[in-house]
Amino acid sequence: MLHSQLTINCRGKLLSLESPVVMGILNATPDSFFDGGKHAEVTAALHRCEAMLKEGAAIIDVGGMSSRPGADIIDEEEELRRVLPVVEAIVREFPDTVISIDTVRSVVARACVEAGASIVNDISAGRLDPEMYPTVAGLGVPYILMHMKGTPSDMQLDPEYDDVVQEVLDFLIAETGKLRSLGVKDIILDPGFGFGKTVDHNYQLLKNLQVLKMLECPILAGISRKSMICKVLEVNPPAALNGTTALHMVALQQGAGILRVHDVKEAVEVIKLWQQLESV
Repeated sequence: MLHSQLTINCRGKLLSLESPVVMGILNATPDSFFDGGKHAEVTAALHRCEAMLKEGAAIIDVGGMSSRPGADIIDEEEELRRVLPVVEAIVREFPDTVISIDTVRSVVARACVEAGASIVNDISAGRLDPEMYPTVAGLGVPYILMHMKGTPSDMQLDPEYDDVVQEVLDFLIAETGKLRSLGVKDIILDPGFGFGKTVDHNYQLLKNLQVLKMLECPILAGISRKSMICKVLEVNPPAALNGTTALHMVALQQGAGILRVHDVKEAVEVIKLWQQLESV
């Protein structure tokens, strides 16, 4: 039986993944699909961060550029202006927090890690910045490797696969090899739900998520309030919490070790119920 890596080294702090953990989403963006603009101002972001930590978040994921379908790429200076003060404030107010920086840019990743972030979460798998992989290797931090077909501006136009599970797996195997060759030790796999996939593609990936275990890396599931839920239930993102919770249980049963979520309390409860289920 294959076993995923059970700890990741976040700049000297070992984060245990023996049991699944929750990553709380902190959007410092005015145009996120669910909570855009709410947490862009530093004080508001700190309040949100504190609430998520109290609810049990093990990681806070700070992002300054929306990756929703059709989103525009903002310039580097604007992204830094959004995220760097938030990272610095979290480090100052909650110094033990494991912070991930959600960015496709190596310059932003470096600046935020130097400010105290300790994980890089890159939806582009280095495709949008050839310096990303070497930068992460040099920084010595965990890297979240995600599959995306296309870019946020075009990924949902008409995504096609012969076999979505096989293609995503092949991609993650190849990219993991590149990262390992550069010396990146801690790699987290994200199949990229909603990133260049139809509703059916997303459910095929979720149903077969356990195949990613063959890489022996932690698996991250980012399905919170996404269109794969909204389209099936015919609801908008604010009404998609119940559907999110239902699919989180499936993700855990399929081997997810990290749930990336908007709603920390509910995700923590799902993990507790899953643990009870597993223990009997």
